[in-house]
Amino acid sequence: MSTDFCPLTPAHADPQGELDRVAGRRMFHFNSSSLGQWVTLVARPRHFGGKQWYFMCPATSRLASVLWKPPGAQQFCSRHAWGRRKVAYRSQFLSVYDRGHAGQAKIKVRLIGEHDPEEWHLPPKPKWMRWRTYNQLVERFDAYEDMTYPDDLAPVIKLLRRSK
Repeated sequence: MSTDFCPLTPAHADPQGELDRVAGRRMFHFNSSSLGQWVTLVARPRHFGGKQWYFMCPATSRLASVLWKPPGAQQFCSRHAWGRRKVAYRSQFLSVYDRGHAGQAKIKVRLIGEHDPEEWHLPPKPKWMRWRTYNQLVERFDAYEDMTYPDDLAPVIKLLRRSK
């Protein structure tokens, strides 16, 4: 993930680790070049059968779906342990205009294929893509484009787009 923060979810963990027979918990060892940390995984039953795995936060002992490690931190912890506005996904720190540009770029990357990115504002439909999917992406691209204009220009842009 290309954010400044490093989130860790149970999907990253292999719940086949060491089993603590007394509590029914498993230990997961996260190992990277700069960090080695043991984290407890706890299974909770789902309403329609099966189970869902959660981390137990090393700092607060609360169950968490995601553990975070901000830059410079020495361990993964839940967002409650880090406090308000310390950890979040990149999009949560972007302005409305920046989210619009980021959304457009994401769609453009999906459609661009072998075309020159500078040549196309919105690339044509790839051969392998269904028209319905492409049309949905075009609608989302236009919605993101509306986010990139100042609030006073958005109605004018919508009218111009409808008149085409």
